[in-house]
Amino acid sequence: MLTCSGLALGAGMIGAGSGCPSPLRTAQTIRLPWRHQGELLPLALHRQPAAGEVVLYVHGATFPSALAVGWKMHGVSWMDDLQRAGFDAWALDFAGYGGSARPAVFAAPAAAAAPFGRSEVAAAQIAAALAHIRRERPNVRIHLLAHSWGTLPAQRAVIDNPDAISRLVLFGPLVPREGAAGSAGPHDAWALMDADAQRPRQRTGIPDHVPTPVDAAELDRWCSAYLASDPTAGQRTPASARIPNGPAADVAACWAGRSLVDSARIRVPVLIVRGEWDHVTTDDDARRLYTDLRGCSDKRDVKISGGNHWLHLQPRRLALWAAVRGFLQGD
Repeated sequence: MLTCSGLALGAGMIGAGSGCPSPLRTAQTIRLPWRHQGELLPLALHRQPAAGEVVLYVHGATFPSALAVGWKMHGVSWMDDLQRAGFDAWALDFAGYGGSARPAVFAAPAAAAAPFGRSEVAAAQIAAALAHIRRERPNVRIHLLAHSWGTLPAQRAVIDNPDAISRLVLFGPLVPREGAAGSAGPHDAWALMDADAQRPRQRTGIPDHVPTPVDAAELDRWCSAYLASDPTAGQRTPASARIPNGPAADVAACWAGRSLVDSARIRVPVLIVRGEWDHVTTDDDARRLYTDLRGCSDKRDVKISGGNHWLHLQPRRLALWAAVRGFLQGD
């Protein structure tokens, strides 16, 4: 253990060369005005401030940033780690998740509208967040960190806003699978997700002989917080969170071989990072994406042992944090 100013920290919690961390500044959440097809949908934009460069996190298909980059295990979250390394850490909840507004289609039967929140709609939300951050932090470099399905709108945002992003991290990215059978995908605007559907994902892809990375109590704590992220969850039996179906439609399209973003148009440095048992980003998927990123000034593919698609919620998250920190710091 390394102790600085009375604060004991594991070695993985401090950025390389950062020395003793400065005291953490208070977390903030703002409601960012955003409109979609005439409907006002304020977005939750979370921040843990620091004086350094900006990192903006965007989440995946089924849970918001508080259950991902903001989730504390042993008292420390990924946002804490970024902040302690000197980064100005931000996280966006897409419309329909976490602290962001729910669209009007959520109040109607799910079959009444097409899947809400496809990647192009999410990319517009990232652009709104980037514009706000730029106003708050002019002339400071902004890096984008995306997980799972969120890597699709993140890539779109980089392509559409080529001067806004300095580095891009694609954690467990979604990649088109050529020749894959795929499925038709959902047709409804939204879906329900309960704890019993989320809990097995902690094991997806992990060999049978390998223990579940986190214990049942920790997973129960996460599932309780997940259900609490939707104020209406308790109104249903079993308790369940409503989620936009746009991401699921995008996943189905990708795995049926359809390319939803032209990765070759990305010019900034890119890190592909994944767990060794990630079923969303297999070795073949990572190779295809690495090849498609032919316009990048720098590209890297890092596979971390001992984790799956939920690597950021597992013990090997410290290795993930370190790999991302090093890339963002230019190592």
